[in-house]
Amino acid sequence: MTIEEIREIAKALGIQSVNKFENVEDLIRTIQLAEGYSDCYLRIPDCANQKCAWFDGCINKAKG
Repeated sequence: MTIEEIREIAKALGIQSVNKFENVEDLIRTIQLAEGYSDCYLRIPDCANQKCAWFDGCINKAKG
């Protein structure tokens, strides 16, 4: 997924100023909060929350 696609997801969730985020990880964590999850992207290497939209990418990067 590209940064522009991630920004579009954020905008759809009502997140303002998506261009202010310095890195994609912070933007994804903000999206997670807006979706009702904890802002844990790349912070929990053994996460089991498969309902999270970012689960596959997160787990693969965390183990990487």
